[in-house]
Amino acid sequence: MRENKFLAIYDDLVEQIQSGEIKPSTKLPSENEMVEQYGTSRETVRKALNLLSQNGFIQKIKGKGSFTLDVRKFDFPVSGLVSFKELVDKMGKPWKTIVYEMALEKPNSYIQKQLNIKANEQVWKIARARELDGERIILDKDYVCQSFVPTLSMETCEGSLFSYFEGELGLKISFAKKEISVDEPTEEDYKYLDLKDYKHIVVVKNYIYLEDASLFQYTESRHRLDKFRFVDFARRGH
Repeated sequence: MRENKFLAIYDDLVEQIQSGEIKPSTKLPSENEMVEQYGTSRETVRKALNLLSQNGFIQKIKGKGSFTLDVRKFDFPVSGLVSFKELVDKMGKPWKTIVYEMALEKPNSYIQKQLNIKANEQVWKIARARELDGERIILDKDYVCQSFVPTLSMETCEGSLFSYFEGELGLKISFAKKEISVDEPTEEDYKYLDLKDYKHIVVVKNYIYLEDASLFQYTESRHRLDKFRFVDFARRGH
């Protein structure tokens, strides 16, 4: 138990929200009810609620009360360059990658343009669904220049491409340009994702470069709306 009472209340509510005991969009008890429940002062309860609000666990609506937010959303860094496996390993949640396609092929005109390559150059095409908590919530479509990645296996695609590129091939991945849009789902999205009733999907296009500024990979990550939020840290310059 935390020494400060408001932190003990905060910890108790966070545990209930994260475990799913308190569902998203649930209205919390009133301040007066929480005063009685926790045997403390109204000021202490308010401090706990303010901290919950600041850390994204609840939304306080004037005149209506405090409502829990969906903390099951997956924070995906906009400016960071990190693999899905690296993110979920930190979360400690059950996950799986389902590989639907892995083929070496000549690029169509669209992929030629995205990777700035010629029609006779070959690319690896990999289509993978990312499953988290039993639901397929991301469809990753990767196109990788064979000139940089001579060989590829199904086992590698089920794990982390970045780990293989850097650890086995010695490639030095440096930076990426990202484009984010909200589109209507395609037939492929409906086939490979558990979209439920959502009529839009978040599309993140990644142009991934090596240390020498060579563009070697283009990825389209197609995310189910309710499960992902994109985060960044911005500092105002003076």
